[in-house]
Amino acid sequence: MDKQIIATKNAPGAIGAYSQAVKVGNTVYLSGQIPLLPDTMEVVDGDVTAQIRQVFDNLSAVCVAAGGSLESIVKLTIYLTDLKNFGQVNEVMAEYFKEPYPARAAIGVAQLPKDVPVEVEGVMVLD
Repeated sequence: MDKQIIATKNAPGAIGAYSQAVKVGNTVYLSGQIPLLPDTMEVVDGDVTAQIRQVFDNLSAVCVAAGGSLESIVKLTIYLTDLKNFGQVNEVMAEYFKEPYPARAAIGVAQLPKDVPVEVEGVMVLD
């Protein structure tokens, strides 16, 4: 198997035993991103909307490092500690994605790393 590890300083470094992304063939598996600032590894200040934007900024940086963009994502999984924030996720996604949108699942969870309200992972397919 031809497996390539993707890493960039433009997104937060891994805070565990995982890679930011792994590329196999033309498919890239994007690890979950939380609203950390890449430079400080601190949670971004602001409300949940600002945190969701930071998550997509981080995800975008990993996509670019892998040779793609958010438009190359075919599947997203969104983890929320409060499903009442689902509307904000939709609003922010509309800023970052155009139709046709990727497939997506939203899952309510009890807790996320660093007690953040949102984490997003994805699968990207490159041309």
